[in-house]
Amino acid sequence: MVETDKVMRLETAVSRFMEDGAHMSIGGFTVNRNPMAAIYEIVRKGYRDLHLYAHSNGTGVDELIGAGCVGKLEIAYAGNGKTAPTCIRFRKAVQDGMLLVEDYSNFMMSLRFLAGAMGIPFMPTLSGLGSDITTTWGFSKAMRQADPKIVDQKLVIAENPFGRWGAAEKVVLVPAINPDVTFIHVQTADTMGTCRIDGLTFADVEQAKASRRVVVTCERLVDPGELRDHPEYNQIPFLHVSAVCHVPYGGYPTAVYRHYDYDADYLRAYAAAAKEEAAYRVFQKRHVYGVADHQALLDLVGAARLAAIQADPRTGYAVNMKRG
Repeated sequence: MVETDKVMRLETAVSRFMEDGAHMSIGGFTVNRNPMAAIYEIVRKGYRDLHLYAHSNGTGVDELIGAGCVGKLEIAYAGNGKTAPTCIRFRKAVQDGMLLVEDYSNFMMSLRFLAGAMGIPFMPTLSGLGSDITTTWGFSKAMRQADPKIVDQKLVIAENPFGRWGAAEKVVLVPAINPDVTFIHVQTADTMGTCRIDGLTFADVEQAKASRRVVVTCERLVDPGELRDHPEYNQIPFLHVSAVCHVPYGGYPTAVYRHYDYDADYLRAYAAAAKEEAAYRVFQKRHVYGVADHQALLDLVGAARLAAIQADPRTGYAVNMKRG
């Protein structure tokens, strides 16, 4: 039987689909469309030892790591735009030996999620050949053997099986990713879980299709009939989605195309605090642990700042905003 209404509160969805040690992924790209409301809820609930997958993420990854939620990370890049070209808590956790990282190129991560979405064990590529990505591994053999969800090898360099029919003698085989749960934020979703993303989709579509469970937060929650009018604009079918949570500004402080831009003031304040332990804990206490939910964070930030980052109807982003 098809479940026709998957709408629930975000707090309920996180409690239902998350657990300590979960293999999870988050959508978005650097300072764009991170599922921040969901991430803050995960942080407040205090989940630990998470195995996190992300394509190239920013605030979401950094906040999860800074809160001590993540033990292992597989990613291509973690940066917060001009405010932190390399995410600060991410870098500190690696330097302090508190986080194990397996790094891939952007294209490799895209292919890994694609393989997971296609239900195949790996994808071939030339990306990474000649680089340290192929020789530097973050997870030990013992760790891989202890956790059946971690692939036996980071990647495999194989002979091109088609010989003279390809220009390359060697190819890199990268393993599929199939998370326990994926969190993404979209502009529009219906009550059944069909999703429409405006602008760049990054790896979100492949992540959703690769994951065993998918929790969607959305700016607009609509009846199924609205998205059926132009189905060619819908990227994620309802059958992949486990829960739909209506959370306006659910990507804040990152940008959501055609709705609002990233909050440069917030990200600058975050970066300044993240560099020093005591200041960071004060920032967390005020903006994450000190608020009941995402709406309370928005109330704390204030209507004036939210108005300042509203998207320009023509460009889809805020204009005349100081981004440095």
